[in-house]
Amino acid sequence: MSQILAVFGATGQQGSSIVNHVLQFTSLSSKFTIRAITRDPKKFPQLAQKVEVVQADFADNASLNAALHGVHTVFAMTTPSFGPNALDDEFGIAKAIADAAVAQGVKYIIFSTLPSITEMTNGKCTSITPFDAKAKAETYIRGLPIKSAYVALGSFMENFASQMPFLGPRKDGDGTYVLARHVSANTKWPLLDAVGETGKFVGAILERPDEFEGKVLCAAERFYTLEEIIAIMAKATGKDIVYKKVSREEFKEGLAMLPPPLVDIFVDGLEFQETDGYFGRDGEEKVRWAGEQVGGGLSGLEEYFLRNPLVLG
Repeated sequence: MSQILAVFGATGQQGSSIVNHVLQFTSLSSKFTIRAITRDPKKFPQLAQKVEVVQADFADNASLNAALHGVHTVFAMTTPSFGPNALDDEFGIAKAIADAAVAQGVKYIIFSTLPSITEMTNGKCTSITPFDAKAKAETYIRGLPIKSAYVALGSFMENFASQMPFLGPRKDGDGTYVLARHVSANTKWPLLDAVGETGKFVGAILERPDEFEGKVLCAAERFYTLEEIIAIMAKATGKDIVYKKVSREEFKEGLAMLPPPLVDIFVDGLEFQETDGYFGRDGEEKVRWAGEQVGGGLSGLEEYFLRNPLVLG
């Protein structure tokens, strides 16, 4: 008899990747029946044709308990909050899911986490609440009477399109595109095709849960320098793109259309990546190890742009 895998965020980038991966491979689809959990099932009739879709709201403990009744394994993720209580709001969602999982006798939880930047900088950088909230949730889950494993996702390749209006290269007067940042061109990012390949990392945990219990898979194809990213973007678009290092203040002014908390996340986050690295100073080794666990074969940025053409503003 198959076990129920409950997937939070099944309609988003991470969750949809997991649903599609499980359905694609018999070794997983024969083991798990997927229960997609969303606030409004009526909005996703196509998903309901593939898997069971159940309603639940993070603010309603009764609905969470009902949604997780009879579930064996949970994939849980949280989306950032940018309000005055951003860290506590996001942590509260993860806590509600985890508490309901324990209450319903769920055996295993896979949580989409990130490292605490406040801790890694010894309290010097506290503005990057999406990382800190997930790290706090991971610590909380590790203290619960439930088996757990974790995926820490690199920067999504999908962000190149969604963030183009405010972070993309801007056309100069001579027709050249300029990518301006306040950090070195050697600053590195771990990049991941989130929709295409999050499922590979979670799938590895689902295939070998005992092996990965308590471990974190830092999911990315590899680290790229800003210089490499610009070269790949130029090749993909056929445009001349150059890098310009600007002051912190100038970069911040260029983000004036965004809410202040989000501006701080981008500004401070770039500086943190330059000095400490997205996953910490041993991040490249963590990414290499995680890639080995899924057998490699992950999409590079150039390959991603071939499938998803980049359009400059």
